[in-house]
Amino acid sequence: MMRLPHQANRMSIDELAWTNSTHGKKTGKVTLLGAGPGDLDLLTLKAVKVLAAADVVLADALVNPEILSFAPNAKALLVGKRGGCMSTSQVRIEQTMLQYAMAGASVVRVKGGDPLLFGRAAEECLALRAHGIDIEIVNGISAGFAAAARLGISLTHRGYSHGVTFVSAHLKEHAEPDWHRLAQAGTTIVIYMGMRRVERIAQALLRELKPSTPASVVQAVGTADEKVWIGQLETLASAVVAGRFESPAVILVGDTIGTSSEHPSTR
Repeated sequence: MMRLPHQANRMSIDELAWTNSTHGKKTGKVTLLGAGPGDLDLLTLKAVKVLAAADVVLADALVNPEILSFAPNAKALLVGKRGGCMSTSQVRIEQTMLQYAMAGASVVRVKGGDPLLFGRAAEECLALRAHGIDIEIVNGISAGFAAAARLGISLTHRGYSHGVTFVSAHLKEHAEPDWHRLAQAGTTIVIYMGMRRVERIAQALLRELKPSTPASVVQAVGTADEKVWIGQLETLASAVVAGRFESPAVILVGDTIGTSSEHPSTR
């Protein structure tokens, strides 16, 4: 579980409202900030500046807790959502951001990766804009890009793939993506949140793609828990089980993965 470092300044909503009212501030602002895959060296300069000016930081469970060292004067709140664990509801997160912003605070919502890719940014923006709250978005590096960099590959390659598709393995009401259409599109496929469904994912893709199609799994890229497997689609599911891979991890499938120096075909 993520542990928050000691914060010297933990003002309540009422204290923030009083402090900001005395300085002529009325309504605050919310920044949706991407923390990247976990390596703090990958934070943007803008992210560091925004954190330094924050009154309140709401951090996801997958965020490197050391990021809060860049927000020494902020009240830090853990609002993580992890499958199978105690979580903060999305509604509660939105209510908390709104309360502090209405009190005049500078609120920073820190998300792993990039807030615009499977980060529920759309829901949060709609909820905040409905109350007239100003919103800024600061991009971060998504795990799919970080995984590709770790493998030393390009997600798009003129000789192998004309594009890339980012897809979540979890859809509403337990539905699944249309793996047939995704496979037929001829793009590199980057699959998020697929560890619990890896066997079904592999079986579905094997109905459309060659068993020898290059594939990879990268877990917790750029952190101490990083783990990498690279091989072929036909052994993807068994490799995940044997290697005890778990979330957060991304699955990459497509011929461009075969260009990695770590792929068996290049050794």
